[in-house]
Amino acid sequence: MTNRTTEVACLSWGEVCARRLDRHALSAPLQDARPADIVGTICGAHAQVLSAAELSIGLRLAGITRTDIREALWTERSLIKTFGPRGTVHLLPTQDLPMWTGALSAIPPSRNSQAKDVRLTPEQTEQVVEAIAIVLDDAELTIDELSEAVIASTGPWAGDLAMLAFGGMWPRWRQALTTAADRGALCFGPNRGSKVTYINPRRWLPGFRPADGQIALAAIVRRYLHAYGPANPQQFAQWLGTPRRWAMELFDSLSTELQQDEINGTLAWLATRDTTVSPMASHSVRLLPYFDAYTVGCQTRTDSRWPSRKLPGAAHRRDGCRGLAPAPLWPKTRHHSGAIRQPHRHAAPRPRRAGGTHRGIPRRPTPVDHRHCDRRRSCISRVLGQVRSAFERESACCVPLQISSARECRRS
Repeated sequence: MTNRTTEVACLSWGEVCARRLDRHALSAPLQDARPADIVGTICGAHAQVLSAAELSIGLRLAGITRTDIREALWTERSLIKTFGPRGTVHLLPTQDLPMWTGALSAIPPSRNSQAKDVRLTPEQTEQVVEAIAIVLDDAELTIDELSEAVIASTGPWAGDLAMLAFGGMWPRWRQALTTAADRGALCFGPNRGSKVTYINPRRWLPGFRPADGQIALAAIVRRYLHAYGPANPQQFAQWLGTPRRWAMELFDSLSTELQQDEINGTLAWLATRDTTVSPMASHSVRLLPYFDAYTVGCQTRTDSRWPSRKLPGAAHRRDGCRGLAPAPLWPKTRHHSGAIRQPHRHAAPRPRRAGGTHRGIPRRPTPVDHRHCDRRRSCISRVLGQVRSAFERESACCVPLQISSARECRRS
């Protein structure tokens, strides 16, 4: 990366956390804002599980209810549910859809993990996207209804059950579903009972068309840095789901609009006209819902004063907070030789299910190991103690923790 300024501002992690918490309205909920306002500020609310998106929005707005959010989505249509960053389902402001579709369609295609004989050719992808746009122009269709219409419009090859899916096989055309959303040909409609429906967003947004790709990407970078900055191109690439080298080239192309800052020896970037540092936050713990945008967009920090910021082994990979917990659940122990030894990640195995058979022989019920529960309580107490100690060491540090389900707690 080229140097953008002769002077580099130095920020502490306390100032970075305070800035991010303030931009996300986690320091204090916004009083007179609509759901679309805060969703636009945080660059989308993850909606793979819609209730998680509702909690993320409600946490940031004062006096908001689930009914208000659903009215904004399905009645006012100031929010739209579609595929967003990383190809995952998000709620986005409807008025920002031209920017998002312009940016997402300008991202270089990711590596196709399908077998060569299963992949769609570029020509087939174009046919599928065009068919989706046409059949959804005047109808709200379930995935089965959409599949029949696309196959009828494009040909039998689109219906080949070639894609490995949950509990079966999907037709080939579904490889282009996210591409169709990125180009603005498809978004989610209201559920029909328990089934998801799809619709053409032009029905809700007359005159809609994707924005110019480069202009849209520049706007996405500015918005990302506003909500999650200071950040570097690698972190932006991970958040958006793009190649790192491409993200570095994008930041280089915006060199006149960005400036560098230093965070404990690490360089990061902010928009030149968006460098305000928020007041230092109070000592507190923020509890966030599953898949919250803050935990996904704010990458694991590299401050050497926080060496125990990650959960070990499988717990770190499974936990949605991306290593933002203040201390590991399983503490490291020191071997007699002086080397640091990490306990095995299966040190406290979960009990097996009772019943079942093994090679035709009935299994005896496995008794519950109550020592496992005692160890969990001890670990939780130790973590809370380390959080308290961290607050005492670091003034103005707010640690965001993510609420997991009871099932996830049992799995860990």
